[in-house]
Amino acid sequence: MLLDGLYVMFKGKYIGPPVPGPWAGLFTRLGLDVFKLGPLFVVFGIAWLVLAYGIYMEQPWAHVAGLILSVCTLWYLPLGTLFSIVVFSMLWWVK
Repeated sequence: MLLDGLYVMFKGKYIGPPVPGPWAGLFTRLGLDVFKLGPLFVVFGIAWLVLAYGIYMEQPWAHVAGLILSVCTLWYLPLGTLFSIVVFSMLWWVK
């Protein structure tokens, strides 16, 4: 998400096909320009990196933060949704 967010901020398009994935339809129906969501992607990308660090360092906040972050990124179909479900499931069953 971080790279995709930076790419759309600087190039005006996402990495990959010219039309964003299925998630874009949701934002378009809400009246949002999907090509202006770069900062949101950057924030989520940084949050995922911080979460990965927290889990690696066994920080006490990482478990709850991972559950919350995985729910917050379920909208990013299809890859983000799959990744979020896997992370949520792993965190849910581990603790």
